[in-house]
Amino acid sequence: MELKELKIAVLGTGANGAALGADMIRAGLDVTFIDQWPQNVEAMRANGLVVKFPDGTVETTKIDALHLCQIAELKVPFDIVFISVKSYDTRWSVELIKPTLHDKSVVVGLQNGMTMDDVADIVGPTRTVGAVLGIAANMFEPGIVNRQVYRSGTWITVGNYSCAGISRLDEVKGALSYAANTVISEDIWSSKWMKLIANIPEMLPSAILNVPLLSAVQVDGVRAVMDEASREAYNLACKLGVTMLPIFGKTAEEVPTSSQYALDLLDAVLESYSLPDTRVAVLQDWDKGRRAELDAFNGYVVEQCWRRNDRAPVNEAILRLAERIEAGELSPSLNNAELLVAAGRA
Repeated sequence: MELKELKIAVLGTGANGAALGADMIRAGLDVTFIDQWPQNVEAMRANGLVVKFPDGTVETTKIDALHLCQIAELKVPFDIVFISVKSYDTRWSVELIKPTLHDKSVVVGLQNGMTMDDVADIVGPTRTVGAVLGIAANMFEPGIVNRQVYRSGTWITVGNYSCAGISRLDEVKGALSYAANTVISEDIWSSKWMKLIANIPEMLPSAILNVPLLSAVQVDGVRAVMDEASREAYNLACKLGVTMLPIFGKTAEEVPTSSQYALDLLDAVLESYSLPDTRVAVLQDWDKGRRAELDAFNGYVVEQCWRRNDRAPVNEAILRLAERIEAGELSPSLNNAELLVAAGRA
């Protein structure tokens, strides 16, 4: 089936989903946006989606945008659904979109975290596609995306959850290739783990300090905490049988056979996906008064260790600080630096 004949949905059109979806629309694909933020939908309907780039370039794209409640009004099924909601919203989102699928539709998780199991549990392993994102963007106003990495520097890896997957993987890759350098992984589980290892040191620590990532690594003692959290995640991945794979455009030759790779992945994030004002997704959620994806990052490592009667003490200490912030006991602040550095000695 030709790409332009496919019916595609992007469910969750915040910064990442909207930016990637807009590129697909600009390439002539049939893409419907569905979002739970009413003001975002109304802004896109009225003004199109505005995407701003670091050099000042602005692109405005006409969008077919639906409110979440309008899913029940859809009559024609989608061939591909890209899910770009917060990890904790995955299960209900997939259940909600499931009636709009046919027997050869696929659901693609354009998300951080290990959400593939949730998707596969609902629509089946053969209709589940995983994705690894190397993108930096934010959305602080409805209908406006600030894309901090150009298409040429954006990387996406996709792969079937099941080796018996429905053969839409090439179509998924083709659609996303309009927005990013897109490759296929034969082991998407391991590829997803690579992104998780990259996210572990950046997401919660810089959010706890309430500063952009590039500023957080300059705070005395913080990079050492980040590195130790990375090593814990790397060691857990090895115990789980994860294969260390190249991501972010790296080659196989650039993958060392040691935990140094975990540190290299953070360096890649700092070099290629961070501007001086780049605030990580967790901090963006806190800025908006939202609950963040704690369980998708350090919390996931802590839980997986707990299941093995093991521990990741630095990740656990970082998680507890983040939980105190969400409980209102602490506020995101550089004043938390001492507590964060102490977490590295857990």
